[in-house]
Amino acid sequence: MTSVVIAAHNEAAVIGDTLRSLLAGAAPGTLDVTVAANGCTDDTAQVAASFPGVRVVELPVASKPAALNAADAVAVGFPRVYLDADIQVTAASVATVVAALDTHLAAAPRRELELSGRPLLVRAYYAIHSRLPALRTGLFGRGMVAVSEAGRARFDRFPDLVADDLFLDSQFSEDEKCVVAEAASRVATPRRTWDLIRRLVRVRAGNAALRARGAGIRAADRFSWLRDVVVPRPWLAGAAACYVAITLIAAVLARRRSVADSWGRDESSRIGAS
Repeated sequence: MTSVVIAAHNEAAVIGDTLRSLLAGAAPGTLDVTVAANGCTDDTAQVAASFPGVRVVELPVASKPAALNAADAVAVGFPRVYLDADIQVTAASVATVVAALDTHLAAAPRRELELSGRPLLVRAYYAIHSRLPALRTGLFGRGMVAVSEAGRARFDRFPDLVADDLFLDSQFSEDEKCVVAEAASRVATPRRTWDLIRRLVRVRAGNAALRARGAGIRAADRFSWLRDVVVPRPWLAGAAACYVAITLIAAVLARRRSVADSWGRDESSRIGAS
């Protein structure tokens, strides 16, 4: 039985859609789903509990690592799937990704970015970002990672850091992990440029904190956007200028930001969720 672990902090607006997408079409007994509602001041736990068979764990403090560890402790099956609360995947996509674990220790779906109605600067940023080699092959940035039982044995607990997907990616060599093109996760992008910058600040600060803990973390390639994206596609030069400006602003702000708030996230991508 595949166990799905979902950490959720004030996700009442989206957790229902996530669970409906996940559970629709799932054969009985194939998925064991745990939602760890942490530090919630809304109805996240109640919405999740309204789905038959979904296990809900409640934590008083908002902490994604603590939520992942708490859900991991009660999940009963393998492979283990870590799914963000605002990411919609189907049971068929989960099954397709899990099938890849027959030959790999970890796997993730390709991502489908929601860019409709986003401002020009946001779309320009993702025109570059989505073409970076690291984003094509890494497990991070997809909102879902699946690991086999042997893969999960690579580590004890999630560290008290926000970069959980980069942490998972770092546990496996390139030959031990894969991105499954036949499965997709739908990833909502920020609806405003400033919300994109805020998201990048959190991600950059979290990634830097994880890299500071030791070896094995994928190193940042600061010029991949130019070498791997713009040089072979010179028509993206205008988008690249926006990408660089947004990235530099986020880098400056990340150096000033405390990472004590381990559960910050972009709220704009949840606007209009039902």
